[in-house]
Amino acid sequence: METLAQIHERLLTRFPAAKIELVLNPGPAAEHALLLDAATAREIALFLRDDPFLKLDYCSNVTGVDWPDKEVVDPATKAKTLQPGCLEAVYHLYSMALKSATPVILRLRTANRSDQVTLPSLTPVWRAADFQEREIYDLFGIVFAGHPDLRRILMWDGFKDHPMRRDYVSPDDYEWEPTPHGAVLDRAKGHYPSPVAQPLDEPRRSSQSEGGAPPQPAAPTKEAPKP
Repeated sequence: METLAQIHERLLTRFPAAKIELVLNPGPAAEHALLLDAATAREIALFLRDDPFLKLDYCSNVTGVDWPDKEVVDPATKAKTLQPGCLEAVYHLYSMALKSATPVILRLRTANRSDQVTLPSLTPVWRAADFQEREIYDLFGIVFAGHPDLRRILMWDGFKDHPMRRDYVSPDDYEWEPTPHGAVLDRAKGHYPSPVAQPLDEPRRSSQSEGGAPPQPAAPTKEAPKP
């Protein structure tokens, strides 16, 4: 199969108006990726799946990444600028038809981490992305437009946050933690007063508490002998 650089060149020729960036990975795995613009991502995904020389018909994995705001220092001027963060969805693709061993990796990024967190769902292209996009929505908060059943898959419906976000704060209230324990339980106690035992209207007293002898157990009954 073609190299990622060759695929990149073909995509630029096939989609001249699309923003497609080759992102190099300096790590030992050297798993480079194609960063796609959200506006043309689904059209490009269909091409990658149906092209006879690629046939990327299997999506093995989809994961989310939270890139927080980052302070960047210019090495020449030492000036500091704030680089806005984003949320990212990463797709690993293979060709079962061509028996490819190296994945083609696609990356899609949201405009920011707050109010522009929508990306096109690629589940209509690769059905295997269904539950994994739901998991990313649940844990990172990316809204996948066009997903056939976008709802939480790990957290309960009433949960109001995304636990894999970098700015996520662990809950300290029973309302958010069905089974609080450890430090969560200790913090939760601060939200509620300690229970106070209420006296009964007519407390039950034994004869021993009134100065009498303790009640004696009843003698066991004897069964009549059988004839």
